Amino acid sequence: MADALSAGDETTRIREMSIDDIPEVFHIGEQVFTANYSQSLYRTWDEYEITTLFNTDNELCVVAEAGDMILGFALGTTVKKQRSSWKYGYLIWLGVRPDIQKGQVGSRLFREIKRRMKEQGVRMIIIDTSADNRPAINFFEKQGFGHIQEHVYMTLNLSLKPKKRSEKRA
Repeated sequence: MADALSAGDETTRIREMSIDDIPEVFHIGEQVFTANYSQSLYRTWDEYEITTLFNTDNELCVVAEAGDMILGFALGTTVKKQRSSWKYGYLIWLGVRPDIQKGQVGSRLFREIKRRMKEQGVRMIIIDTSADNRPAINFFEKQGFGHIQEHVYMTLNLSLKPKKRSEKRA
């Protein structure tokens, strides 16, 4: 089922991603998911993110397009935990071209992926973002998400020489 909205003279529609969309989706992700997007981006945006999801859960990989131009995308998966009757949806990436953010493209992409997950029996959708990513938090709150939980994220840069305990206290 495609969802359409008017974007100027063009009609924007939401559809399942095809293999031919992967390069453009990757390019949009490179523009959106940068160090400026999130200082502590713990998942890295790379071609494997797209191809892995496309090959395993392609029905949960959708794009928004107007004419021949991809405007944005949503990539998700489902998780079934052992000893649980619940099936969870995980919206891993949702990106919209920077020049058209604040429109309705992201909301339309989310509604379509939510509909698809519900058809697959998902009872709860999970997203994650950095605690300092106010635009994403605001967006998802508008989509009905709540129960914000902060989690600890730590890094260890193996290319740096470790400091001795006495150096850290100085």
